[in-house]
Amino acid sequence: MHKEMKSGYTTGSCAAAGTKAAILALQGNVVQEIELYALSGELLHIPIKNVELTSTGAKAEVIKDAGDDPDITHGASVFTEVKINKDDDKINFYAGLGIGKVTEAGLSIPPGEPAINPGPRKMMTKVVRELLPEGYGCDITISIPKGVELAKKTLNPILGIEGGISVIGTTGVVRPMSEEGFKNSLTPQISVAKANGFDDIIFVPGKIGENIASKLNLPAKAMVQTSNFIGHMLEFAADEGIKSVLLFGHLGKLVKVAGGIFYTHSKIADARLEILASYAALLGMDKKGVEEIFKVKTTEAAMPIIERYGLVEKGFYDLLAKRASLRSEQHVFNAFKVGTVMVTLKGEILGMDDNAREIGGRLGWNIK
Repeated sequence: MHKEMKSGYTTGSCAAAGTKAAILALQGNVVQEIELYALSGELLHIPIKNVELTSTGAKAEVIKDAGDDPDITHGASVFTEVKINKDDDKINFYAGLGIGKVTEAGLSIPPGEPAINPGPRKMMTKVVRELLPEGYGCDITISIPKGVELAKKTLNPILGIEGGISVIGTTGVVRPMSEEGFKNSLTPQISVAKANGFDDIIFVPGKIGENIASKLNLPAKAMVQTSNFIGHMLEFAADEGIKSVLLFGHLGKLVKVAGGIFYTHSKIADARLEILASYAALLGMDKKGVEEIFKVKTTEAAMPIIERYGLVEKGFYDLLAKRASLRSEQHVFNAFKVGTVMVTLKGEILGMDDNAREIGGRLGWNIK
């Protein structure tokens, strides 16, 4: 009999629960468990291991529980210290021991800030606004002492995050799955989209592409989450007799497809900067510019270099999009047409090919 795998909660949810427990303690209510709504809308019940008053506020400890997911932070203590400010309604986030700081441009958090991602910040802000009187703010310091060592097992050093790990969580919930199980859980989306009458479907590797596609009023029922398994999903779409696929996602993910990489997890294959540099050279960038691209950490950080060399006007991103579409069509032996739209973290469209315009038009996208 198949055992259902247990879900857990993210470090962001731990920090939000710790924030709530600390504020409640300052209000005279020491609790052993916190009820908290995740960004996904699910109600979480998170145990509080310890909460104590400090000289400036209160500190709570939560043990990270990733369920059955092989998360490296599973079992780690997440400490959240809160200091309430009565004369300032700002909420300030600080990195304690084991939390990294962002040092490079191109991430969702700007350089100089603690590596506490937007999702966790949103959850903590919601807690503060619910519990504190209007006009009050606070300082929130998050610490994960094990994070100093754990960070060495992550991509943080490569991404320019120094001193520890990141506080992450897009939904607040950790959903465990084996790789094969995860892949197989994604493919039914294609069958459902087809059952809803869509022969033209949209592949979104992550939340960035999905959110932007939604804002452009592309049909939600035609959207398919691929995660890193773009090749696997293309193959399944071919088996299902899909007419066309619109790849819609962030440059950092889809530039890999332009290089023929269809399992896009960075631990498996990461040639983002190499691909950007080769196409930049193709369009006339000199050796100095290519060397600049190799020195940055992210595709977003490479964008100003590409713009400075006038390559945007030469159709740099449109060329990359066209190549991603071509490589995708080759991957499924031309079973269907593929179009590609590449976007930034801020939701700006960088480039697209003619196929994308055609497929997008059929999906009701009024492309300007």
